[in-house]
Amino acid sequence: MTTRRQFLRSTFAFSALAASSSFGRAFAAPDRAAHHVLMFGDWGREKVYDGQRSVANAMAQYATRNHLKTDAIFMLGDAWYGPLDGGVDSPRFHDQFESMYPASVFPGKAYSIMGNHDYQHMPQNVNKRDTELAYSARGNTRWTQPSLWYTFDLPHMHVIALDSNVYHPIKEGNAVDFTLTPQEQAQQLAWFEDELAKPTKAPFTVVMGHHPIYSDGPHGDHKTLIAEWEPLLRKHKVPLYLAGHDHDLQHLEFEGHPTSFVCSGAGGADLYDLRITQDQRGPYAKKVYGFTHMESTPDKLTLRHVGADGNVLHAFTKSHDGTINVLS
Repeated sequence: MTTRRQFLRSTFAFSALAASSSFGRAFAAPDRAAHHVLMFGDWGREKVYDGQRSVANAMAQYATRNHLKTDAIFMLGDAWYGPLDGGVDSPRFHDQFESMYPASVFPGKAYSIMGNHDYQHMPQNVNKRDTELAYSARGNTRWTQPSLWYTFDLPHMHVIALDSNVYHPIKEGNAVDFTLTPQEQAQQLAWFEDELAKPTKAPFTVVMGHHPIYSDGPHGDHKTLIAEWEPLLRKHKVPLYLAGHDHDLQHLEFEGHPTSFVCSGAGGADLYDLRITQDQRGPYAKKVYGFTHMESTPDKLTLRHVGADGNVLHAFTKSHDGTINVLS
């Protein structure tokens, strides 16, 4: 009998090493003339800030050392574990966002999407999702989340930000209870397809959602997103999908697939053990605190996973023609 892992290896064999003409090169320093985004997910643990603070400090040191002027921060969901007592006036917004990622170090807007912990209904706070939207609407913050799904443009890229909290079967007859309504899910899917079909002058389209479509972490591959979103990524040749949710750093490539799948869910919450190791499905997956740096030029995207010690752990480039170079 073929095991699930054997099936994954034979069906979705990654081809990054074969495609990489530059495998074995040393990591190149960031290009100051390029444009820069830093990203992370799964960061806002309640009361225990040690992991989040270590990643935030590493981001600050990395940005300062490399003289980066960030165009934006991408916050990939699960901003808040536990309640936001006080709603938009919760001190957590100041302590764990405004002062943790200061504008003096990280200029540019902080684009946020909803994670499952931003949805979960807790007895002491049943409107956490609405609170985040309301905080953004105040207009005196870099926190940018105009709606549950939205688009924005940065130099060289058109970004589609989605709400991945869709119906997700966990077991037969069971599903998570913090999701979009069926009507919202259908509305977003139609909107997503329309957005992908629109012409854009940007050389790269980037899609981000909290849940990975494919993941080597404990949550595994997402059946609903594979059925609804993955065909659209393939059809419209989307070069990059960004996610969090699994508390690790990942980069997955599948043979013949136009999309690179990147997980950056190691922003501060407790780390997860991998279910599939990078030698089985990769080229990279590691249980480690850290963040991701995306550098853009008209011709290519460069993504670097950076650990909490500030060192680059893994990097790759993706050219406008789809060529991937894995750096080491």
